[in-house]
Amino acid sequence: MNLKLGLGLVCALSLAVEPARSSAKDPAPAKAAAPGQQAKAVAKRVPRLVDLGAGKCVPCKAMAPILADLKRDYAGKLEVHFIDVWKNRTAAEPYRIGMIPTQIFFAADGTELARHEGFFSRDEILAKWKQLGVKLD
Repeated sequence: MNLKLGLGLVCALSLAVEPARSSAKDPAPAKAAAPGQQAKAVAKRVPRLVDLGAGKCVPCKAMAPILADLKRDYAGKLEVHFIDVWKNRTAAEPYRIGMIPTQIFFAADGTELARHEGFFSRDEILAKWKQLGVKLD
């Protein structure tokens, strides 16, 4: 597949949610740590990229290897999560998305920094983190 052709592609979303940006914290924060490990858990907080899509959506499928590479290449520096909105609607609802794929960029404290709708290349994702002032290297 020529990814240049897929840059503007998005899939229609069949969830009954409003397209809106949330200024709230990440609805899926890191799991709570045991009391003795709380300080360690706070120290390990890293920025988070959440991609909401579906396994049968063409631009979402094109994003899959990019997300896998980012997850591998930035392990310990960036959390990368994929939510299949067609398989798990309840997990997608708090994000209030209007189309897929949608990428949501969260700061280490869980604050939403930015959103992007449609296909997003690896270079564009890394440039967005840089633009947001998040250093991953």
